[in-house]
Amino acid sequence: MAFRLSDSRCEEIKKTVVDIFALLNIRCVPISGFEMAKKIGAKIIPYSSKSAGTRLHMMTRSEDGFSAKYNGEWYVFYNDEQSYGRVNHTLLHECGHIVLDHTEESELAEAEAKFFAKYAIAPPVLIHELELKNAFEIYNRFDVSLEAAGYAYNYYRKWLVYGGKDYTEYELRLLRLFKEAV
Repeated sequence: MAFRLSDSRCEEIKKTVVDIFALLNIRCVPISGFEMAKKIGAKIIPYSSKSAGTRLHMMTRSEDGFSAKYNGEWYVFYNDEQSYGRVNHTLLHECGHIVLDHTEESELAEAEAKFFAKYAIAPPVLIHELELKNAFEIYNRFDVSLEAAGYAYNYYRKWLVYGGKDYTEYELRLLRLFKEAV
């Protein structure tokens, strides 16, 4: 069974996502993991830039990507043989590790980075304001994989049920940031 974050921790992470969007001046859809990683100062390195042996080692660590801090600098390695949607999600996930200051691997760190990416890639309030009606529309507007669009749509539907139309302070801030996009 997957590690479950508390509701209060999820709220903290959502606020952190909005804070980082504001700090980095990220204001357009689709949300780019490349842009975020670059703006937080991470070095972005595709697996294909490495030797065959190094790539094999990287694939054993993760088929998607990973981040590492070396000499005070963050590096984000990603499998550039994946689709853009998958790569973008991976980069946002790794940015989550960096922004949330994860210093070691753990179930908690993975759950937090996973939630960070899930919220950052297609925030429910943006889906709502853009009046997207299904996963396919999310797929097209947010340039995510169909699988991620399905997850985003399910998350959006839960958001609607549990008070989505009563916007929180951070959702209102997010809408102000993305006012040109919506």
